Amino acid sequence: MKLLRVGTAGRERPALLDPDGTLRDLSGLVTDIDGTLLADEDALGRIRSAAEAGDLPALDATGLRTGPPLARIGKIVCIGLNYHDHARETGAEPPAEPVIFFKAPDTVVGPDDTVLIPRGSVKTDWEVELAVVIGRTARYLESAEDGLAHVAGYAVAHDVSEREFQIERGGTWDKGKNCETFNPLGPWLVTADEVPDPQNLNLRLWVNGELKQNGTTAEQIFPVGEVVRYVSQFMTLHPGDVINTGTPAGVAMGHPEPKPYLRAGDVVELEVTGLGRQRQVLAQA
Repeated sequence: MKLLRVGTAGRERPALLDPDGTLRDLSGLVTDIDGTLLADEDALGRIRSAAEAGDLPALDATGLRTGPPLARIGKIVCIGLNYHDHARETGAEPPAEPVIFFKAPDTVVGPDDTVLIPRGSVKTDWEVELAVVIGRTARYLESAEDGLAHVAGYAVAHDVSEREFQIERGGTWDKGKNCETFNPLGPWLVTADEVPDPQNLNLRLWVNGELKQNGTTAEQIFPVGEVVRYVSQFMTLHPGDVINTGTPAGVAMGHPEPKPYLRAGDVVELEVTGLGRQRQVLAQA
């Protein structure tokens, strides 16, 4: 299933995109798309049954904003330097264990919402990523297969980053990762049954129509199941938590000087196979 949330910011309603591209209203069945729903197999089953029976009313998508596909996110765990090609372009050694940092849930916006260049920023960068959404409580998992079994679904994430704040201003990476609007998510939460192999997905990103990133999850140093297993050794993952699994080569930081960092007015578009497409216009905060 392709689950999403539509409407004005803060007042989104749950919806489903059916196989013929028609938007269907879920508000008669569930109150929202969140961790509580993803952990409830009966509720998900009711959605599937209603969709298959053609019982869900259609929504007019004309002029309707698409919000983040997931509400009330508990935490966003991010994996740094998780692609062989990205490590090479930045001159970094591939890590022996996953590099973990966090983004606050309030960085999440819709897939086509405006992204703000922070005040004082000169190095705002793009990163297309595969987001993993947790559907079952995960703690001390024993195998990568078990990790995959705890995944409810997948989405496109844009891990927007400010490299000066992240690398040159001291401390951890968090200052360059948690600026307002720095995690567009969606358009859809695609349930795991529709993604049989998360290590066989293409990721692409364009800036002002120019292709900048063109990678594949096959390049991940730590694949999705292993990432979930590993993270569960250090913290409990709850339904509705999100893991951003890293970005392939092609970020602005990896370009030769002068590096083409983002500026107000730039347009960024990104997509992941089967998970939909995002488009953001950059503006000054």
